[in-house]
Amino acid sequence: MSNPSVTDIENPSDVKEHHYQPSANNISYVKDYPSIKLVIDSIAARIEFTTRQLPDLQDLKRQELHMFSVIPSKFLPTSKSPCWYEEFSGRNTTDPYLTNSYVLYSKRFRSTFDTLRKAFWGHLSHVRGKHFRLRCLPHFYIIGQPKCGTTDLYDRLRLHPEVKFSAIKEPHWWTRKRFGIVRLRDGLRDRYPVEDYLDLFDLAAHQIHQGLQAASAERPSEMNKIIIGEASASTMWDNNAWTFFYDNSTDGEPPFLTQDFIHAFQPEAKLIVMLRDPVERLYSDYLYFASSNKSADDFHEKVTEALQLFENCMLDYSLRACVYNNTLNNAMPVRLQVGLYAVYLLDWLTVFSKEQFLILRLEDHASNVKYTMHKVFQFLNLGPLSEKQEALMTKSPASNTRRPEDRSLGPMWPVTQRILRDFYGPFNTRLAQVLEDEAFAWKTT
Repeated sequence: MSNPSVTDIENPSDVKEHHYQPSANNISYVKDYPSIKLVIDSIAARIEFTTRQLPDLQDLKRQELHMFSVIPSKFLPTSKSPCWYEEFSGRNTTDPYLTNSYVLYSKRFRSTFDTLRKAFWGHLSHVRGKHFRLRCLPHFYIIGQPKCGTTDLYDRLRLHPEVKFSAIKEPHWWTRKRFGIVRLRDGLRDRYPVEDYLDLFDLAAHQIHQGLQAASAERPSEMNKIIIGEASASTMWDNNAWTFFYDNSTDGEPPFLTQDFIHAFQPEAKLIVMLRDPVERLYSDYLYFASSNKSADDFHEKVTEALQLFENCMLDYSLRACVYNNTLNNAMPVRLQVGLYAVYLLDWLTVFSKEQFLILRLEDHASNVKYTMHKVFQFLNLGPLSEKQEALMTKSPASNTRRPEDRSLGPMWPVTQRILRDFYGPFNTRLAQVLEDEAFAWKTT
């Protein structure tokens, strides 16, 4: 079964046309097509893109009292990133990361925090016997989707001198860690408090603090240009934790979504989304997450099973209730729901404006890296790069390409591709309408 809660890694370089070999299995599966088509038609007949009921701010505060007590409602006017100073009550021997859950649960990040620990006291502001640390949230989020090239985008974008990312590429804090989820099937751990998340931006905060200190003497109103980013590919779609923490709504739809909380603190946030043909995304996802017996046959059977499970849900519940149904998402042997981009985007557009989004296609990024990176620079209002810097950013090889052992498995069967095209078709059509761009219908990828 695919595992929806380990780090999502994307594949920017396996975007290509498939050349199929006829096969006995493909031919036998073709005979099943009419019965699977009935399932897809049944789903399509029930697709309704309704507008969600928005929670009010007081309801959000009641859910996350601690978070609202830590993050202020106003940020420093001279920083492009949302930053503020908070008092640090410890001494110069205090370890500020002693209880950080990211450090406790992952050995990989300990060296990063060792570096931060050594530099910590020197980056405090000392005023009248009190000590203050600069805290920051991201200015922009790369919010999705998994297996759509977000790692490649992240690896290139962090080469820009004005961009600083979290100490961990994918903190998954908004969607998982703040609920205590590391792997959903392992149950819940202690919830990671917001302070643990803010710690991940300390490296960037130290640089911003230095810039602010230097500017305050000579140019007090000068804007600090460093922008902080975060790139958890679960942010756009993963709301699996809601059933554990929020009172169940009568219609099975989550009363709160991740974006409600991000918007409450950062109504001006910038959001970048990288998408790809959902049919290809699903196969790439399957190849990455399936642990054994991977094959075109196995993929076909898992797709068929997932479609039947999704239809069973749609017979009783709304589209949104099924998309955010944690039990269904865990039961599906492939992550069919992650490719329903229109559902997620429409829900994000209930709180953020269209102008706050930059939505890219992996197919375009793979064919012209320079063009997509320039779109990102423009969107984030980043300064120009030197020729050398730009060459390094646009010519470096693609990140996270498909593993050799997965490449040898070849493409999915044509009949599986046809089934998935039929299923995703209405969702892609809606996405293309919302974005006013037919390329997002993926009629010809």
